[in-house]
Amino acid sequence: MPEGGPVGRFAPSPTGRLHLGSLLAAVASYCHVRKQGGAWRVRMEDLDPPREIPGAASDILRTLEGFGLQWDGEVAFQSQRSDLYHEAMEALKRNGSAYPCACSRKDWAGLPHYPGTCRSGLPEAKPGRMTRYKLSGASRTWEDVMRGQTTFSTADMGDFPILRADGFWAYQLAVVVDDRDQGITEVIRGADLLDSTPMQLDLWGALDEAQEEVPAPVYGHVPLLETMGGQKLSKQTLARAVEMEQAAELLDLVWGLLGQDRCEAWSATVAEDDPAALMDLAASLWNAEAVPKASIQLQGWGQDTRP
Repeated sequence: MPEGGPVGRFAPSPTGRLHLGSLLAAVASYCHVRKQGGAWRVRMEDLDPPREIPGAASDILRTLEGFGLQWDGEVAFQSQRSDLYHEAMEALKRNGSAYPCACSRKDWAGLPHYPGTCRSGLPEAKPGRMTRYKLSGASRTWEDVMRGQTTFSTADMGDFPILRADGFWAYQLAVVVDDRDQGITEVIRGADLLDSTPMQLDLWGALDEAQEEVPAPVYGHVPLLETMGGQKLSKQTLARAVEMEQAAELLDLVWGLLGQDRCEAWSATVAEDDPAALMDLAASLWNAEAVPKASIQLQGWGQDTRP
């Protein structure tokens, strides 16, 4: 653990404005590390330019501030960290944990995951299109903050890209390299990333061998928010953006969705309409054991149907 206590992070993608599901993950991450007296960092996952929306990163940061979520240090931008990713990829290649792949999705259409076609070498006369990480096949177990002991077998997963065919760095590599570099000890995020955790732990172990040993973080996964139709609340399902003018009201909603106690002090601070004071209080009241495990369907917070 780094000097000064634990370090958490919130890592949004600038593909749109902050919505309620992202706010819920941010609040949980913030409260979990602040309750322990630790630091909270913000990292912008801006590795997919075709999907990014101009001005979204600045809007997300303003929104976090408007909701009383104050981060420590400078905001990190993945688009500025390519040298770190390249260094990690080359280290993985040297120890046999990464390989060139000539396949496209149509080559393994209908299969549950990539079958490892290029693990033993590229097919004759086919150039490499991307670089993949070679999963170990081991089972990965962690004590999830919200879900208890959780185990996945990486033998049931396909080797994943770390450098994509379009030349952009892939999520799984970037997030692990960044967490290692920034000394992240607490990763609290949405349950949509639950099955990414064993992949990241596997990759983390390979980087321990290829570069240097760094303790893996604690992971915790908060419930997904869903529309009444059962879809994950997301930018892709046109989730409505949160508005700073409703900050206290929305923080109160998120607090309840996270299963937290609306004690007298909480209710009084909500009435004062002071988001910064609310988040200070939230950090002191936080109870990770109360967070529900099942997805939550929202009434009145579905798709944004406004023109």
